[in-house]
Amino acid sequence: MCTVVIEVDERGSRLLAVRDEDPQREWDALGAWWPEEHPGVIGIRDRRAGGAWLAVDPESRRLAVLLNRADVLDLPEDQALSRGSLTLRSVAGQSPLPGTRLRHHGFNLLEVAPEGARVLSWDGVTLRDTPVPPGVHMIAHDDLDDPTTPRIAHWLPSFRERAAIADGGDPREWAALWIDQLAHTTRLDPEDDRAIIRDNRVHGYPTLSLLFCTAEVTADGVEIHDRALPTPGHWLA
Repeated sequence: MCTVVIEVDERGSRLLAVRDEDPQREWDALGAWWPEEHPGVIGIRDRRAGGAWLAVDPESRRLAVLLNRADVLDLPEDQALSRGSLTLRSVAGQSPLPGTRLRHHGFNLLEVAPEGARVLSWDGVTLRDTPVPPGVHMIAHDDLDDPTTPRIAHWLPSFRERAAIADGGDPREWAALWIDQLAHTTRLDPEDDRAIIRDNRVHGYPTLSLLFCTAEVTADGVEIHDRALPTPGHWLA
């Protein structure tokens, strides 16, 4: 039930990513947790499976973030591979290929590089590749800019307005404007299905929003910051 807002233009890509997860599932903040297997890669590590919700290779200027989605895969949990491994392979240039039969439950894998961004979506049967066109977009547990996802339908216009303000001013201010907009969304109750900072338990999932990241990927490099929410499912105040 995670959420990502992304803007793509001639300068590169900027994104705001919110992670929803079970608070009882331990994780580690942004760091270089894979020095032997993936030297130089930094990310948000899932301690249980060892993979990453979000990973970045500053040298290749690749970023990947994983969002779960529904699937029709008839595969027992003990036989399914961790989806967190996908982000680490992605930033190493080893993205899943169309036609591959994957042993992962459903996902949206957002891949960002200086030349653009795309979403690889797996529903247990088909792996689809959706380029992210120029402009501001949102993705959660379904398709890019899905109009039936309440938080996308409700908040995408506001994030596009904030992006227009940033484009007309100091380009370094985009992150502050988007974080301010994220704070504005928390006027909704976290159990509201339009919320971005969420408590998903009322919707049948044991997950709450735990943290957010801002990142910018350009030909000059990658800049990324993360911040944990002091109380899961609630804003910083």
